[in-house]
Amino acid sequence: MAKRALITGITGQDGSYLAELLLDKGYEVWGMVRRSSTETSGRIDHIKDRITFLQADLLDQASLTKAMEEAAPDEIYNLAAQSFVPTSWAQPTLTGQFTALGVTRLLEAMRQLAPKARFYQASSSEMFGKVREVPQTEMTAFHPRSPYAVAKTYGHHITVNYRESYGLFAASGILFNHESPRRGLEFVTRKISHGVAAIKTGRAQELRLGNLEAHRDWGYAGDYVQAMWLMMQHDVPDDFVVATGENHSVKEFVEIAFGHAGLDWERYVKTDPRFLRPAEVDHLMGNAEKVRRVLGWQPTVTFPELVRMMVDADLALLGA
Repeated sequence: MAKRALITGITGQDGSYLAELLLDKGYEVWGMVRRSSTETSGRIDHIKDRITFLQADLLDQASLTKAMEEAAPDEIYNLAAQSFVPTSWAQPTLTGQFTALGVTRLLEAMRQLAPKARFYQASSSEMFGKVREVPQTEMTAFHPRSPYAVAKTYGHHITVNYRESYGLFAASGILFNHESPRRGLEFVTRKISHGVAAIKTGRAQELRLGNLEAHRDWGYAGDYVQAMWLMMQHDVPDDFVVATGENHSVKEFVEIAFGHAGLDWERYVKTDPRFLRPAEVDHLMGNAEKVRRVLGWQPTVTFPELVRMMVDADLALLGA
């Protein structure tokens, strides 16, 4: 009998790649979606007819209980969150409700109705924040630097707590930045790739960015969902850092992106203080030794390949 997977956040970047992966593996995929007045299923339109959708909301315990009962999942992937860091300063309480307490509500529904299921929590490298060491491992102390990161830290700890307190199979992937052509336009990597395409096609004259010296460990989202699945197939639930182990600046991303389109970035990029964070996270770089050794995972797409892939996709989107 086919395994059943329930994915929260299925319409997001990671949710769409994970749904594709699970469908390819013969899973029955159930997607949890919030009631919304606007249609946001663009990333999964091509596989929509192969997914069973459930309306539920991380803010509403009763809806999660009902969804858990209906889906009766073997695996639960919690990818839903308010995940844009700048918004977390504008809406810190709401971010906490979704990104922190939403995890507790989902774990409670699982504990009561699907205690034999396996649970994956999408933790984040943002939890490391003001980093204590470089690179960061599963044992590095957290020092979150935004309301989003604080909420993710709570979500991470409550997942560990339910695993240790109730014996649930609850694993966490501490994923470093992972990008793709499906990344939201508000995120800096997609803002750059789309901005390059807009300039190349004459739709824009400049690109305004924040801190060009911020460094991140950037990988490809399609690779990272593979790591999520591997964690759920492991004998014991555990926490894993998923990263490339390479560090690149926003400026490097800009240079490769503009260069790929045959443009001189210095002519078009303007630094805008509006896009600077109140508390910057300067040096995120992951040590993925454990996930490579224990689960045999490794990234397949390099940093320059990722940048070029995103620029090509946005050029195609804008008809170049």
